[in-house]
Amino acid sequence: MAQRNFMSVSFAALSQNESFARVAVASFISQLDITMDELEEIKTVISEAVTNAIIHGYDENPEGVVLISVQMEDGTVEVVVEDKGKGIEDVEQAMQPLFTTKPELERSGMGFTIMENFMDSLEVATSVGKGTTVRLTKRLSFAKALQN
Repeated sequence: MAQRNFMSVSFAALSQNESFARVAVASFISQLDITMDELEEIKTVISEAVTNAIIHGYDENPEGVVLISVQMEDGTVEVVVEDKGKGIEDVEQAMQPLFTTKPELERSGMGFTIMENFMDSLEVATSVGKGTTVRLTKRLSFAKALQN
């Protein structure tokens, strides 16, 4: 039976902390038998979700706090990125490719399409005025190979 392992970290909603979030999660999950491609995909997903929390959730207000938790068990990685920001008014619209609430920043969408493509599942729970939780899971290739 595989051991369950987890971690969580919280940090100020500052853009420079996005790279910290990537490194923290990558360091934690690298203890698994993970491929470089899988590691890069998860790091990209972390960047997208954290950037959304900072830019869209908190409007770059450094008083905001972003929380990331990661759980690993039986070759599956679950990442949760939470903010207590303004929430998403229309999740379906937000998940459309290239949709952004900040067109003036010349952003290419909110990254949900990337998150869906790189992970096995994506769940978004949001409440206007209360924040957003993005839950992402990925079954790693070594675990898939063990099943076959």
